[in-house]
Amino acid sequence: MKKENSIKLFEQKRIRTHWDDELEKWYFSIIDVLTESPNPRKYWSVLKVRLKREGNELATNCIQLNMLSSDGKYYKTDVADTEQILRLIQSVPSKKAEPFKQWLARVGSERIDIN
Repeated sequence: MKKENSIKLFEQKRIRTHWDDELEKWYFSIIDVLTESPNPRKYWSVLKVRLKREGNELATNCIQLNMLSSDGKYYKTDVADTEQILRLIQSVPSKKAEPFKQWLARVGSERIDIN
């Protein structure tokens, strides 16, 4: 698979990605990142409403790209760039997300301390 449309693994979960050469950044399938939910599409739908109510523009700013589905067809899929996906993970209440949130906080703190 090419860099442009590769699949990343996180804790043995497949996450569809897309590399944008022009903008030089990765996009990640949001529903693939929300893997703890038994129904990630429904969870994302509910989460988008909650984020909008809170004034978070993450759901508004995400885009859709055609991504390969498990049935071998391409479908429009909500995606987020690296910064957006990290913000999304921070907003998800989940025991599984907690170690990742702690890692983000540690890396952020180290980065601030260096500067």
